[in-house]
Amino acid sequence: MDAIEQLENAASPAKNGARRPGRPTLSNEELLDTALDLFLEKGFERTSIEAICSAAGMAKRTVYARYGDKTSLFQAAINRAIDEWIVPVSQLRASETDDLEETLLRIGQILLANILSPAGLRLLRLTNAVSGTMPEIAANNTQMGTVPTLTYLADLFRRRLLPKNAPTADADEAALAFLHLVVGGPANTAAWGVVLDEEAVGRHARYCVHLFLHGLVPREPRGDADEPEMVQLQNLLAEATEQLSQARHRLEQARQLAKD
Repeated sequence: MDAIEQLENAASPAKNGARRPGRPTLSNEELLDTALDLFLEKGFERTSIEAICSAAGMAKRTVYARYGDKTSLFQAAINRAIDEWIVPVSQLRASETDDLEETLLRIGQILLANILSPAGLRLLRLTNAVSGTMPEIAANNTQMGTVPTLTYLADLFRRRLLPKNAPTADADEAALAFLHLVVGGPANTAAWGVVLDEEAVGRHARYCVHLFLHGLVPREPRGDADEPEMVQLQNLLAEATEQLSQARHRLEQARQLAKD
């Protein structure tokens, strides 16, 4: 309990009857978690500071003193959630092996498990919900949550995949393509409410990593029986291309805001 809230309680004990003696005050971290859950449940516009304070058991004056307004509280809650959720680059680097395809599969599996976790889906749904009306928040989330992973992947591809004289842009594009081909599809599908079983996610990861490294060159002659698979593959590529275009736009927004 901070000094402002202590003064409020001393001056008006009846006002705080909901918080009986012995009931602990939520920590700041718990306040931000409570706020994030309410924002996800009701949406940003329909979530009031009063509702957050009531759920957290904190005085409005305390919350306003810390964050100023609802938008700042929302961004603080998002930033903390990203800090708690993001996969450290050191974990990705530790998954590297001598086999590049195995390395990329391990990285893909780590990133998929992370984005499909409850915390990951909560962030994804919240970001998608406000991206149209609050693009600066969506861009900041991309800068915090996606750029470190993209930077690591670009470095990995420069070290392990691309020619030594390849332009920097090639590594950046490869990183973005990998992330959205391997991770983007299942993440968006799950954010829309479709439940993906572990076997399907694993099959997707293996297929897309192979596709990323080897393209569409068939490993053996194809017959008519392979036509449904080709249709599925063409649909997957079309979806990945669209996601890649959207990702480039969001990343450019994030970079521009970072410069400003």
